[in-house]
Amino acid sequence: MTSATSPLVVDNLSFRYRDRQGAAIHNISFTVNAGEVLLIAGASGCGKTTLVRCINGLIPRSYKGEMSGKVLVLGEDVQDWKLSQISQKIGTVLQDPERQILGTKVVTEVAFGLENLGMPRDEIFSRVDEALNFLKIQHLRDRETFNLSGGEKQKVALAGVLAMRPSILLLDEPLASLDPASAQESLDAVRMLADTGMTVLMVEHRVEDVLRIKPERVMFISEGEVRYLGEVAGLSKVVNYHEVKLPAEDIVERAKREPAPVEINVLPGVAGKGAGKEALVKFQDVTFGYESEREVLHGINLEINRGDVIAILGPNGAGKTTFVKHAIGLLKPKSGKVLVDGRDTREASVAEIARTLGYVFQSPSHMLFAPTVHEELSFGPLNMKHPKEQIELEVKEALKIVNLSEKENDPPLALSFGQQKRVSIAAILAMRSKILVMDEPTAGQDYQNYMNFMNSILQLPSFEAILFITHDVDLALIFANRILMVNDGRLVADGTPQDVLRDFDRLKANRLVPTSLLALNIKRLSTTGRFMSAEALAHT
Repeated sequence: MTSATSPLVVDNLSFRYRDRQGAAIHNISFTVNAGEVLLIAGASGCGKTTLVRCINGLIPRSYKGEMSGKVLVLGEDVQDWKLSQISQKIGTVLQDPERQILGTKVVTEVAFGLENLGMPRDEIFSRVDEALNFLKIQHLRDRETFNLSGGEKQKVALAGVLAMRPSILLLDEPLASLDPASAQESLDAVRMLADTGMTVLMVEHRVEDVLRIKPERVMFISEGEVRYLGEVAGLSKVVNYHEVKLPAEDIVERAKREPAPVEINVLPGVAGKGAGKEALVKFQDVTFGYESEREVLHGINLEINRGDVIAILGPNGAGKTTFVKHAIGLLKPKSGKVLVDGRDTREASVAEIARTLGYVFQSPSHMLFAPTVHEELSFGPLNMKHPKEQIELEVKEALKIVNLSEKENDPPLALSFGQQKRVSIAAILAMRSKILVMDEPTAGQDYQNYMNFMNSILQLPSFEAILFITHDVDLALIFANRILMVNDGRLVADGTPQDVLRDFDRLKANRLVPTSLLALNIKRLSTTGRFMSAEALAHT
């Protein structure tokens, strides 16, 4: 039973951004009750984040355009509410925590909203500690936010929202930067909050993970319109399984009715270059710490060779990004050496190293600055003195790979987070470095987009090796031929996906969680001899 006094009623809502043609969302109507978890799924750029912005008041206050319809909170139209009033009722965790965190220390960041409400000091600290303990991150209380990992920042952003004790919680891709165990813990916390009466709307591409906490309903949005709103059981019958990643068994059953996927030629640029030659990158007993008393990397030794497609797995705060930033020269070892093409990174500029290693940052806001997507992608090749005609070809090809050809003249920062992430990947693809390094490449991406661009990237002749940091175990088992597992700044495993991922005790010790696809691959390994996507397994 629903009514206008339900916590949230969205009535015939439409919105078109001022700088874009066509509406981002069309005639959306639904009601959410107290104690309900509503999962919102759909392809990247389909309108999910726009819907969240309309509900939390950022549209039309911060994002301008044409809006029609109503958003009612506890029976009241929020159109005339101040943002400060809305934020006390509706808490929002954004896709990119970099855009939400303002405080220099965790404790001040979590306290920020409460201080703006003028609460007594004792009440503020009580609520801060309550939120940190609830999310099991009390150990971060006095840390500097700048030195946190992306996943740790995501948890801190959520703590700041929970400290406000809103009645409605909006979560926009809350699992994107979390290791699998942290994702499970966060989802359990969300379920607990809903069970105590909070209304929760969760936008998420990691649908299989969310299904574990049994959301009451799921909404599927496509091209700005609601195509399905109902019980979870009906979702798999109506969605395009290429867009929304379903459990592996469901994909296998549906993929059996389609042609088998084409076998790809992995890293064709390696052919004839000789795998036995000098390693592309060498780490020699590397140690590092951001603060003198706190070491982050401890004695890292490894080589990156031609033909390697390496997935880097491990918990939030394990040192994965710190490790990768040493390869590209953004950080220099406290002791030991990093050699790129035989040259010590201490003796080379970041610009020089970029000719060998192209790096996609975890947060697109750290990379994007140009007025148009085309100019963004042209910047790197121009600075590397590529010929003008070649740059145009490189930009066109990169846009095609990430499925953004039609966005060439759009402002990058006006795109959705998932689209911004793809622009940042395309910007590095256009540079044609020998080694591609990507930090969380699938954050904000729907299943179809990331499967397509990963397949395309692996077939580019310019790359001799690829590294990607990920919390997506399935991404690692499908695309990597080598897995590095990092924990507490140490390399704890280095081997093939079949060797590293079959050890479930080691996965658990490193905050990784077996998936339905991993279980299915292990079950069929004696027949297949290797790990494969669900679509490929459907034809074995």
